Amino acid sequence: MTDETRTGGTPAMTDLQQRIQETVDELVARGEERGIQVAVYRDGEQIVDVVAGVADPATARRVTSGTVFHNYSMLKAATSTLVHILAERGLIGYDTPVAEVWPEFAAHGKGAVTVRQVLNHTAGVPGIPLDTTVADLCDWDRMTAAAADATLWWEPGTRIGYHAYTFGYILGEVIRRVTGKPLARVLVDEIGEPLGIADELYFGMPASEHHRLAVLEDAPGAADMADFFPADSPLARSAPPATHPSAELGNRPDVLAADIPAGGKTSARAIARMYAALLGPVDGVRLLTPERLAEVSAVSASGPDELFGMESAWGLGYGIGGVANTHGSVIGIGGAGGTFACADTATGVTFGVTKNRVGMDFASVTRISELIMG
Repeated sequence: MTDETRTGGTPAMTDLQQRIQETVDELVARGEERGIQVAVYRDGEQIVDVVAGVADPATARRVTSGTVFHNYSMLKAATSTLVHILAERGLIGYDTPVAEVWPEFAAHGKGAVTVRQVLNHTAGVPGIPLDTTVADLCDWDRMTAAAADATLWWEPGTRIGYHAYTFGYILGEVIRRVTGKPLARVLVDEIGEPLGIADELYFGMPASEHHRLAVLEDAPGAADMADFFPADSPLARSAPPATHPSAELGNRPDVLAADIPAGGKTSARAIARMYAALLGPVDGVRLLTPERLAEVSAVSASGPDELFGMESAWGLGYGIGGVANTHGSVIGIGGAGGTFACADTATGVTFGVTKNRVGMDFASVTRISELIMG
């Protein structure tokens, strides 16, 4: 599929497109970003398609609209969307205990944990074993067995705590057991192919396609990311240092090829298109009914996050409030590294920002978001 047939034609040079292009060009010129994509949809049509910089500094390969980026956490939204599609068909319910479809998960008192509690990060199993290796992350059976054997950090439904890795493995295994198909196949069948983005939206990306990926690099000062994981903090107890987000981790061929559905690989336009199809038809494809959208975009849990300490609000699998937590009609998820994608249920606008410089600074995406939301 060509860029023109994918988007219904190249977006006109609107004022918004021009302002965003000038902004990302400035970010790259000043060295704040290396390569970046921005895509915006409104009412099912792409209205902004902006790229700047290089995807691979070693070869000077430029970022294009079709360049795929590894993104931490942002593709939790795709995992959630698959759950909602299956719920729409009656194959799973939000209040279904996970153990009903995955009996082993009931171990250590987790039998009452529901799909809803995993979606809104109140399930009480936010951590992976502290001896987990990166190779383990890529082993589906090992990681789902670890999730099944996990003990509760709190009574399910009583507290919020970001389930960084376990969100993907638990919901991914539920999806696999309900459908009887590998998770990567379900993503293609239910989202990728219907929306024409199967070549730009992945959990695990085949090794034969890795040449299309942007190469990640750590932002200056990224070594200070360890400051976000104080040794005595709950966040540090949720995952070992080797699995913390970094350019090195996100460039590993085994990580890129593995289904790790707490994150994934996407272009900005692919993830923005997925969000657009949550809100309404995109070339005749709508992923959720209006009633389902209203249910999943309403606040399901809110309060202080047990791991990060800040206030948070979750719908069913999507954060509420946007990148600055100021728009209650916005559902979306960002990722470590400073990427973000979302949908505004009030305006019909969706956008994705992907980039290859990894850090804990969301300044670039905040600046871009303000242009779009304003």
